Amino acid sequence: MEHSGVMRALVQASHHGPTDLSLRTDVPRPLSPAPGTYLVRVGAAGLKFADVMQTRGAYGGGPRPPYVAGFEAAGEIVGIGDGVSDPLSPGTHVVGVGAGAFAEFMLMPSTGVVPVPAGGSDAQSLGMVLNWGTALAAVLPLGKVKKREVVLVHAAAGGVGQAAVRLARHYGARVIATASPAKHDAVRALGVDEVFDSSRDDLAQQILYRTGGVDLVLESVGMSTFETSLTVARPFTGRVIVFGAASGDAALTTHDLVFKHRVQVKGLHIGALAELAPAIYRGLLIELRHLIAHGLYTPGSPQLHPLEDGPLVLQALAAGQTSGKHALDPPSMTGRMLRRAQQDFSRRRPIAASAAV
Repeated sequence: MEHSGVMRALVQASHHGPTDLSLRTDVPRPLSPAPGTYLVRVGAAGLKFADVMQTRGAYGGGPRPPYVAGFEAAGEIVGIGDGVSDPLSPGTHVVGVGAGAFAEFMLMPSTGVVPVPAGGSDAQSLGMVLNWGTALAAVLPLGKVKKREVVLVHAAAGGVGQAAVRLARHYGARVIATASPAKHDAVRALGVDEVFDSSRDDLAQQILYRTGGVDLVLESVGMSTFETSLTVARPFTGRVIVFGAASGDAALTTHDLVFKHRVQVKGLHIGALAELAPAIYRGLLIELRHLIAHGLYTPGSPQLHPLEDGPLVLQALAAGQTSGKHALDPPSMTGRMLRRAQQDFSRRRPIAASAAV
């Protein structure tokens, strides 16, 4: 199938959620890269709550069904489009974003890719651009963190949250966090000064009591924490960076900003940043490569699932029944046959060796 004009892919048929996501084997395969893109053979595709939002039509600017789902992947460059400046070589493994990641092949905009770190796998590199890129954008160019400032990271056990904690500490900030109680030990292991139960009714009062006010808040939860974020940020100098709303949208009025919450509020979408502020985004990629070279970025260890299990995993993700990073493994039929033959050969080798003895 790898050399035919079709491929296996997960197609979303409606905005009725991940139950309407299904595997198809007749999806037209991109045979050549579009200008400014790489054609990538997908080795692993990341599953995120944003994928759930897209299946429900709740993701701003998301695709209209039917569409090939997914937008985060890592894999091998097999084609280079016109207009790619300073292109990477075919065969290079990269991680990045682009429409249609839940498939055997996809087109990935060249401006947003990062080479997979040496010695790492495609799956281990997932989250490098989206999770770490989002966290880095929130902490540095938008959050403008400084040494000894207090940073509050909501949902600190999540992919972006963990990256944000590491980055804020790396740049000299004091970090506090929120998470559900079951995840507190994992968050403490990241080196936070204190972690709070995100469901506490007096969360804002507890944070103010312990800190006296927060310089930077990284807000990805939305409705259930947004009021707390605005309350604990220092008047006028406090920054609240909003990049998600997992618990639902929250409202903010001009009256709030003038008379109640006199703080700086900034919105962040990493894809829009790459498109509308390319100079800032290129700076992020340069800094990210520097962090990788110096060992701050730690490879992930996502749970891998066959491509056809994607709908079930997204349903579990939507219901809050998953933990850690999850990814899809969409190898071509040829790749699966080769891998199976290699596994069979490995299993036979000890028998042959013992017989020879």
